[in-house]
Amino acid sequence: MSPLPPRAGRHCHSPVNSLHATVYFSPDFTEELARLGIEDRGAAYFAGRAAAMGAVGPGVVAAAFYNFRHDLIARHLPAVWDTASPETVLAARLRAVDTTLRRLLGEEAVASAEMAEAARLALRATEGCTRHARPLYAAHADLPVPEQPHLAYWHAATLLREHRGDGHLTALLDLGLDPLEALVSHTATGKGMSPRWVIATRGWERQDLDAAAGRLRERGLLDAAGELTTAGVELRAELEDRTDRLDLAPYELLGERDVARLTELAKGFTVAAALAGGFPADLVGKG
Repeated sequence: MSPLPPRAGRHCHSPVNSLHATVYFSPDFTEELARLGIEDRGAAYFAGRAAAMGAVGPGVVAAAFYNFRHDLIARHLPAVWDTASPETVLAARLRAVDTTLRRLLGEEAVASAEMAEAARLALRATEGCTRHARPLYAAHADLPVPEQPHLAYWHAATLLREHRGDGHLTALLDLGLDPLEALVSHTATGKGMSPRWVIATRGWERQDLDAAAGRLRERGLLDAAGELTTAGVELRAELEDRTDRLDLAPYELLGERDVARLTELAKGFTVAAALAGGFPADLVGKG
């Protein structure tokens, strides 16, 4: 089998991951969790994403999610499991995925041959994933694959997302970027979450972000205007390259032709979801 083109796995993962993420911005998700008695949006997010690991506490989630403030997580976990069990939350999450994808993509796309093909390819890629040192991936890999193709595709997207994400955390640790430094340097690329969203969802304050920016300046990674220096750009590039290497196996297994096809299908679904309002307009950016 011929080697993959440079960054082929990254280019495939990006749209696959983006469609996965729509559920956490979806009103359908918050409504499903509210029906269980989980009405706080933060509690819903932590429960929904962590439920595959069981009734875990804030320490486990802080470790696995990396860039959320422990105090924020501890406001909701483990208390949320007294309201709804992890199994109940997972069932509600899957109902929300079904409603969200039908709303964003339309019934025709959900029932299409292209969706079934995307599910088949994505699930095939997950056969190259590994559990060791990947807690979020491993927990989700133990869940059953849904029967309906659009749900199977979302399930596979979850596995590919968390597999790459777990490896990304290894790379962050190796390069010496703590949770806040990772957030601030990613925002500085122009492709990361905006500071407003970081503050609103991660539990940090502006002074925390400013302190992290100061540490990055001391390392020569950020300039006085908050832009990445040459060294900062190089570090972020090395971070993504290391993440690529740790996440190469699923895409090598799939092969060049099928990776290209999955990328094409995933882009189509993600663009349609974005055009239907699947993502907040101010989610990404430096402002």
